[in-house]
Amino acid sequence: MSNNNYWDDEDDDFESETSLSDNDLLKKLRKAKRSDEKRIKELTEQLESLTKVQREKTITEVLEKKGVSPKAARLILKDLDGDFSEESVTNWLEDNAELFGLKAEASQSDKNNLAALRQQDVVSQSAITPDRAEDFELRMNNASSADELISMLRSQQ
Repeated sequence: MSNNNYWDDEDDDFESETSLSDNDLLKKLRKAKRSDEKRIKELTEQLESLTKVQREKTITEVLEKKGVSPKAARLILKDLDGDFSEESVTNWLEDNAELFGLKAEASQSDKNNLAALRQQDVVSQSAITPDRAEDFELRMNNASSADELISMLRSQQ
């Protein structure tokens, strides 16, 4: 079984613990506390280092996808606080596109909306509106010959 404590095994002599004075017990506790604090500090530094590397990697990947110089990562690291996801970096690039000579790309939803509007225009241009339908009905009722009806029908196509 492994020892999960980070102090020396020689300090774990349980037989002599019963005969130790309060002063010796305090020394042991302080030593264990210092050892734990040192380990916490090491782990914290390691976590900060790994987090920094991960942030830089995420930013660099997004910059490469967008065709922006990796030197821009320094600006992004300074501007963004905490959230270094791909989405937040992309949003930052879109907000600051003019700094790098980039054109802001329309998002996919904007492209879909534009396509839907174009379809609506095509449909509405060739559609018969109520006033045109009433006008057509009125002209049909007032037509005096079949030739006049045929010419009206041809003009509607």
